[in-house]
Amino acid sequence: MGKEHGKAPRIVFVGAGAMGSYIGARIAQSGLEVTLIDPWKEHIETIRRTGVQLCGTEGESSVRVTALRVEEIGELAKRPVDLAFIAVKSYDTAWAAELIRPYLAPEGFVVSLQNGINEPTIAGIVGAHRTLGCIASTMGVALRSPGKVERTYRPGRDAYTVFRVGELDGRLTPRLESVVAMLRSIDSAEVTTDLPGERWAKLTANSMHNGLAAVTGMGHLQIYSEVETRWLAIRLGAEAVRVGRRLGLHLHPVRGIPADDLEAAGYGDRAALERVERAIGGGMGRLTESLRPSTAQDAMKGRRTEIDYINGAVCAKAAEVGVDVPCQHAIVELVKRMERGALLPARENISGI
Repeated sequence: MGKEHGKAPRIVFVGAGAMGSYIGARIAQSGLEVTLIDPWKEHIETIRRTGVQLCGTEGESSVRVTALRVEEIGELAKRPVDLAFIAVKSYDTAWAAELIRPYLAPEGFVVSLQNGINEPTIAGIVGAHRTLGCIASTMGVALRSPGKVERTYRPGRDAYTVFRVGELDGRLTPRLESVVAMLRSIDSAEVTTDLPGERWAKLTANSMHNGLAAVTGMGHLQIYSEVETRWLAIRLGAEAVRVGRRLGLHLHPVRGIPADDLEAAGYGDRAALERVERAIGGGMGRLTESLRPSTAQDAMKGRRTEIDYINGAVCAKAAEVGVDVPCQHAIVELVKRMERGALLPARENISGI
């Protein structure tokens, strides 16, 4: 990672929502220099006064972090940025990449820390040689109020790798190792040489419950505890795995579930379904009552969701390779109706899918 005059690297988070604030604060807690950038004035001003207040499954702490409003970003010109995490919603990716590009150091680079597959968009703006991807799987964070972030998923540690970081071309590089080392101060992290495959596994997982939680009003724990919603989640996952297979991607496990089993289970293989049910059961201990996926959080707050970049992305790729994904299409349509204010969250919304 590039450093100027022997100083520690300057790390910036473009987007200080739940994910950016939580991970940025935890990295700052480890002793590194972090700056959070966000348009929400009240949030930034609160962080300046009292720091980022962390709570949830890892206890409570207060972390002092430099915070800037978007209109103050010119201050970064005083000292260029070595590493910029983009942690905005997928639909804001291009805007965020354009925002940070002029402030990157000569060897500075950008890491997508987002849902969806946004590395191509970022690479088109800052250059492929300056673009990395980071999958944060089962992180589970929520911005409860200005300056206050709750982690709602129990840590993965040795049982589950939360962060996977990769170069676009699959190379193993010193900067890749530096990002992984940084993230290990937060939770388990590893290098991946197959970013596209890992991204699809994360997209598959998100497509199983993000939209489903939004339209039913249920959280992870309830979705996977009840037969009807768990079965729909499995069918959604099976459709996404089948699309990934047709795309020629390497199929990685989906939150610990072998991809072959998930696909087979969703298309009627009873033995595979039993194995998938056991795998789901094995991960239930990390779930909490307050855990809600980001799409459900956005829907509850009346905000635009990332459904086009999750289930919608599966639908788009399915059309390209000729795979029928009726469950994915149904979830997209239901979430779109919620965004228009034509539908309220209720379990009955999924009847008939």
